[in-house]
Amino acid sequence: MRDIGIAVRSETRIRADASRVLLRLFIPGQELVGGSESRATNTVERVLALNEEDVDTTLGELLERFSKRHEDLTAVFSMNAQRVADYVTSPITPNHWLLLGAAFTHEFSLEGAAVCNPSLVAHPDQTDVQPGNLRVVLSYRSIGEGHQSAICFRDGEIDAKRTMDFEEPLRFPTTATISSGLFDRKTFHALLHDLGLDGETATSVLNNLTPRFSNEELESAIARLETQSDTRLNVIEIAGVLRMIAACFYVATFEESTDLSRRVIWPSTPTERQGVEDARFVRLEGTGTAKYVASYTAYDGRSVSQQLLETDDFLTFASSPLAGRGARNKGLAIFPRKVGGRFVALSRHDRESNAIAFSNDLHQWSDVSNAQIPSQAWEILQLGNCGSPIELAEGWLVITHGVGPMRTYGIGALLLDLEDPTKVIAQLPRPLLLPSDDEQDGYVPNVVYSCGSLVHNGTLFMPYGIADQSISYVTVKVADLLSAFEPVT
Repeated sequence: MRDIGIAVRSETRIRADASRVLLRLFIPGQELVGGSESRATNTVERVLALNEEDVDTTLGELLERFSKRHEDLTAVFSMNAQRVADYVTSPITPNHWLLLGAAFTHEFSLEGAAVCNPSLVAHPDQTDVQPGNLRVVLSYRSIGEGHQSAICFRDGEIDAKRTMDFEEPLRFPTTATISSGLFDRKTFHALLHDLGLDGETATSVLNNLTPRFSNEELESAIARLETQSDTRLNVIEIAGVLRMIAACFYVATFEESTDLSRRVIWPSTPTERQGVEDARFVRLEGTGTAKYVASYTAYDGRSVSQQLLETDDFLTFASSPLAGRGARNKGLAIFPRKVGGRFVALSRHDRESNAIAFSNDLHQWSDVSNAQIPSQAWEILQLGNCGSPIELAEGWLVITHGVGPMRTYGIGALLLDLEDPTKVIAQLPRPLLLPSDDEQDGYVPNVVYSCGSLVHNGTLFMPYGIADQSISYVTVKVADLLSAFEPVT
């Protein structure tokens, strides 16, 4: 099958750059698949046994080799030495301390394996942008060693000629400072309900808390619960689950001076241990919430769950878990405004169909209606979305993805009713985009995929990942796209 032939491919290619590296804590033994017993004790003993001449020489060579690759190498060495300080039983020299930290440090190549799944929104700062142009933020998924994923960013600009250019990323990618955010009581109840644990014991804890509460307040309430094990059921289990849910709430903050291209959303909770994936950013209008939100997939190496990022400025991000049937699996994509007084999202809760989910608070998505099931050959294995809907006068434009024979991913499009988004009013008779011959090969072959597009001056700009080996974009005139739609009766 051929695509419909109205998407114009750009020659732009953002390719994986293996030189974009982070410094991370390295514990010998735990790098093995599944982990193993740490070899920290023996490692520390061997480092401490080195004489000062060897220490000074080795440390000097390390600093000469790696200082140009990292902004503050010795600070990281010192921090990682502190992480294993309990293994040190006698005073050591400053250089011995730094070498100890270096032994427990390694580089992680953010893009060592792949880049993919881009999302595009208007930049919050349009200062000094030429008339007719639009500054944009591109987010994308980077994949490194062990298939561990993070979220990265690029600045870009669309010009009057319908060309989108992206700035080269600056050196020294950096992760955010992580802190505990406030918790939401309704979200706790919803997540406990999903687990079948929202009973009397959990309620006894949550009812003693305000609608928004801190980790300290939660721990105090759990401490009271743990004194009641003789009068309440499942006290140890409920206490553990409450702490597990609390760990899914956090705030990630970057220094204001940190360029957007250096900012990395790195896994920060147990549910994200193996990666944060496929952020679908959208700018919300008139909802009284953050300017931008994004659902993303948290992956712990065995199972997936969905989280919500909220930000006004791409400097501070609040992350919190999502609940309800509509938030199961992957691929929630939130509408840019409320419909009928409620938040709305595209959902793939059954892993193969496009559905519409509703929420009163952006966090609990229990009201779900199926909208589209696989029917065409190119989507016969599964359907999903390629980002948040775009509001047009004619309806909600939804860019979709489908998976067909030979696990080939294609991109399609639907039009939903503006007032009743559960109603599909038109769709393309063939895919909007299929992998071309030179887009087949990569880390994951035969895939074109997007996590979010935008319309500017009558043109759809859709970034897309190519076989998980590069990112490009296509442009489509909205008028041409609307003309290609066929009504659904």
